[in-house]
Amino acid sequence: MKASVITQVGKPFTVVDMEIADPIGAEVAFDVKASGLCHTDLHFATTDFGHQMPALFGHEIAGVVTAIGPDVTTIAVGDHVVACLVQFCGKCVKCLSGKTYECQHPEAVMRKEDQPPRITLDGQPVNQVMGVGGFAEKALMHENQLAVVNKDIPFAQASLIGCAVVTGAGSAIHAAKVAVGDSVAIIGTGGVGLNTISGARLAGARRIIAIDIDDEKLEAARKFGATDVVNSKTVDPIEAVRELTGGGVDHAFEVIGMAMTQKQAVEMCGMGGQAYFIGLAKPGTTIELDTSLQALLDQKGVHGVLMGSVNLKADIPMYADFYVQGRLVLDDLVTQEIALSEINEAYEALTKGGIIRSVITSF
Repeated sequence: MKASVITQVGKPFTVVDMEIADPIGAEVAFDVKASGLCHTDLHFATTDFGHQMPALFGHEIAGVVTAIGPDVTTIAVGDHVVACLVQFCGKCVKCLSGKTYECQHPEAVMRKEDQPPRITLDGQPVNQVMGVGGFAEKALMHENQLAVVNKDIPFAQASLIGCAVVTGAGSAIHAAKVAVGDSVAIIGTGGVGLNTISGARLAGARRIIAIDIDDEKLEAARKFGATDVVNSKTVDPIEAVRELTGGGVDHAFEVIGMAMTQKQAVEMCGMGGQAYFIGLAKPGTTIELDTSLQALLDQKGVHGVLMGSVNLKADIPMYADFYVQGRLVLDDLVTQEIALSEINEAYEALTKGGIIRSVITSF
């Protein structure tokens, strides 16, 4: 199969021919029909998080199942599936309590050391990052990282559900448990931020404030449900949020991964408000918070959120149905459809702004 890999941190993506194994156990093989370019993959490819090289990135993928292993019970050949980077064993206490995103044995979905690798390049194993490896024509994954979805949803839109949608909407619906009438602020209106807005709208938030430095993205945020927009390049976002809400929001979501905006999220919360860190910050990132008497009086909280606290088997099909029913905006997330060979140019365009998501649909 053709695939685009990274051979060294900071080096460009390169298209190569790889070998992919047949499914064993609870594995599922499928043809990749769409693969979204999430900023997290670029972050991993350019920052040393310890990933072994060569590495096959790409974790927002959708496709059609072509073969299954003998132990697969929830997926059949011909199904349309969406992948998710959350790895869960399905047997530990966390999984059995419904918190699959806190699984104690995520390694259970990967092949063991004494088994042949799933993907090889010139006979050598390739790191299938987060168990997905979606920048390729084909994929081979454990069934626990896949959800079957409505066949009426286009592949490009479906692929984004596995990360951008579940992370954003899930952060509002599951992690924050936004309630009818609540006020929320979202810092960063990229793919995940826009879906956080969608989640807050679906949950019934009364006021949804989108914050960014890009007016085009802020205008897009209105389509997803933002009631107010704030350009933090021209005004103080903390003061703007306090003025709009009369003191601060119930929930503030930071979707960028920067110390400055993380601190802003905490400070724009009202009494009893909660700040949620969704964006991936660089290793070693820290913020300072006032922990004096005022902190006790404010009763604020700070939470890290992983993948929107998703239960992928239930949530991904639900969001796909929401799209088909016209209740979830996804079309406006897909800025452009590209070829596998255009990853480097698409990521360069993403860093310059104006792009929400590029999706590979030509392999």
